[in-house]
Amino acid sequence: MKRSSSQPEATLARLKQEHLTRSRRTVTDFGEPGSRVTLEADGRKVVDFCSNDYLGLSRHPQVGEAMSQCAAQRGAGSAASHLVSGHGYEHARLEEALAEFVGRERALLFSTGYMANLAAITTFADRGETVLLDRLSHASLLDGALLSGARLKRYAHADSDAADRMLVAENTSVVATDGVFSMDGDLAPLPALAASSREHGAWLIVDDAHGLGVVGAHGRGSLEHFGLSTDDVPLLIGTLGKALGSFGAFVAGSREVVELLIHQGRSYIYTTALPQPVAAATRKALEISERESWRRARVHDLTRRFRAAAARAGIPLTASNTPIQPIVLGSSQSALRAQAALWNEGYWVVAIRPPTVPRGSARLRVTLSAAHTEAQVDGLAAALGRAIARASDGVVLETSPRTVCE
Repeated sequence: MKRSSSQPEATLARLKQEHLTRSRRTVTDFGEPGSRVTLEADGRKVVDFCSNDYLGLSRHPQVGEAMSQCAAQRGAGSAASHLVSGHGYEHARLEEALAEFVGRERALLFSTGYMANLAAITTFADRGETVLLDRLSHASLLDGALLSGARLKRYAHADSDAADRMLVAENTSVVATDGVFSMDGDLAPLPALAASSREHGAWLIVDDAHGLGVVGAHGRGSLEHFGLSTDDVPLLIGTLGKALGSFGAFVAGSREVVELLIHQGRSYIYTTALPQPVAAATRKALEISERESWRRARVHDLTRRFRAAAARAGIPLTASNTPIQPIVLGSSQSALRAQAALWNEGYWVVAIRPPTVPRGSARLRVTLSAAHTEAQVDGLAAALGRAIARASDGVVLETSPRTVCE
């Protein structure tokens, strides 16, 4: 088919009409040392309530120092894939630390959580088999299922009974789900999914990107929260760029599971290894997260404070007890209006719109961090009340040209 020069313009015009265009803001200054919540973006000083830096570790001085020292000693890049000459000392130490942290025999580092999910699903699912996903699973799980060549089936969100029925009816090799859902903040029904998967001989893969470091008595994630073992959940995915404030991801499981991923995980084999300074910084962040448990306690305290303040202000929250607090507004236009109003008051909360969330469920996604103050949380709740009221009144607010971002 001949390429049409007007196709990109037409698609962009349609997205603009549907209030679905995206644009990036440029962060130019992080404000006071050691904190990422107050920053300057596009010339405006704002409080960041949309990052995933749940424990406030992304700019911790010791984390930055570990990265700097490693870069000076071992260089900025790994220069090769893990299976050539890119697997270094810091990679090995971090894998050992992560395996110990989540209580697994081994862990395997990946450059991103997206790549970890692709490797996990494509390695353990094949043509002629079926992959079952929660309807609200992350896009990387969906893409992994599509790339595997297996049939993709999706069950209603958090409906373990529906998943069990589909397991009976299908030749299912893999069941995959988020542990904490990134746009809703709720937890998957992991005990029921684990029982069904084990009964029907399917591999259960849990992407705990938003649970690791935050959920569970010791921050070990959703599996710790539910008391689940490696036998219950053979493949655990964790990311390092959220609660741990760094970058990258890992898959943890038995020795045999990890060894198979090393041999058959294409997104592990055919990519340059994570830079060693990033691994060194992550290991330091992991040490701090375990040593300073007050960070986890604080982010949960601030979450409860925000929910109480939101209830008093009449702000409609979903049933989430994690630091992810969505305010579903319905239309993309309403979500963008509310986002603009908050930006004008000095709060950065992003409007999340389709295709990230289903049509009709556009929202503001508030995320809490241990680095926030009580005054900032209270101020956000008050500003949200005003922003939502103005958005629902249909008032178009004037702001900088870079209003739309995600």
